Amino acid sequence: MSEHVSISGSAARRLSVFKTYKLYVGGKFPRSESGRVYEVTDSKGTWLANAPLSSRKDARDAVVAARKAFGGWSGATAYNRGQVLYRVAEMLEGRRDQFVREVADAEGLSKPKAAVAVDAAIDRWVWYAGWTDKIGQVVGGANPVAGPFFNLSTPEPTGVVTVLAPQESSFLGLVSVIAPVIATGNTAVVVASERSPLPALSLGEVLATSDLPGGVVNVLSGKTAEIAAPLAAHQDVNGIDLTGADEALAKELEIAAADNLKRVLRPERPERTNWSADPGTRRLTAFLETKTVWHPTGSLGASGSAY
Repeated sequence: MSEHVSISGSAARRLSVFKTYKLYVGGKFPRSESGRVYEVTDSKGTWLANAPLSSRKDARDAVVAARKAFGGWSGATAYNRGQVLYRVAEMLEGRRDQFVREVADAEGLSKPKAAVAVDAAIDRWVWYAGWTDKIGQVVGGANPVAGPFFNLSTPEPTGVVTVLAPQESSFLGLVSVIAPVIATGNTAVVVASERSPLPALSLGEVLATSDLPGGVVNVLSGKTAEIAAPLAAHQDVNGIDLTGADEALAKELEIAAADNLKRVLRPERPERTNWSADPGTRRLTAFLETKTVWHPTGSLGASGSAY
C-alpha cells in the first residue's frame, strides 16, 4: 500500500520560517559587522525577531555609501526623482498586508488602525513624489536687481543627511522624515526606531526592489545614542535630523554637529507631533542650500538697450 500524506497533514508538520532582518547599506543587506543582535518585542513583550545591533563601523560604512550615491542622485532631474519616489509607493502598495502586520505588532495597534497608518505612509510617498519638481519654483526664482544682470536663486541639496527616525511612529513617521530628504536630492543614513525597527528594515527591502539607486537611503538599527554619536561628529555628514532623539541626546548631538557646521533640524515637542497632519514644506526646505548666480545680460547698440 502506498503511503498517502494529506496536504493539511503536511502543513501541520511544517517548521516556521522566521525572517532574518538585516541592515540596508549601499543597496545591499549586510549583517552588523559586530555580529550583534538584540531582541525586538511587541507591546505585550512577545518576541518578534532579532534585529541587527549596528556599530560605529556600520555607521561609517553607511556614510561612505551615501556619499558615493550623492553625485548621481543629486544630479538626476527632479522629474526623475519624482518617478522613483512614486515607484517606491507602488512597491509599498504591493506589500501593504506585510506592513500592516508589522506596524500593528510594533505599535500595539489593531489591524484596522495599522492599515490607516500604512495607507497614509504610502500616500505620503506619492505626495513627496509630486513635490520633487515643484519645490524649486517655491523657494527659488529670478531676483530683481538694478543693473544689466540676470540674478537667479536655485535650491540645491545639502549632501549626506543623518535621520534619526521617530521612536513611536515606526512607519508613517519614518516615511515622513525620509521622503523629504531624498526628494530634494540628498542622500540619507537612517537610524531606525530603537524599540520598533522592523518596519524600517522591511522598508529597505522595498527600496532595494524599486528604482532607487543603492546608497541613496541606508537603514541602520540598534541603540539610537550609540549610532547617532559618531554620525553627528562625522566630517562627511552635512546635516542631521534629530526627530528621534530625546532632549538630552538632541543637545549632545547638536554640539557634536557644530564641529563641521552641519545643518540641524531640531525635534519638535512630542505633544506637537502629529504625523497624520499635512506636513507642509518645512522638511523639504530643511536640508536645501540656496545658490544665487549673477549673469551679465550685455548691452545692445548705442542706445544701451539690453535683453
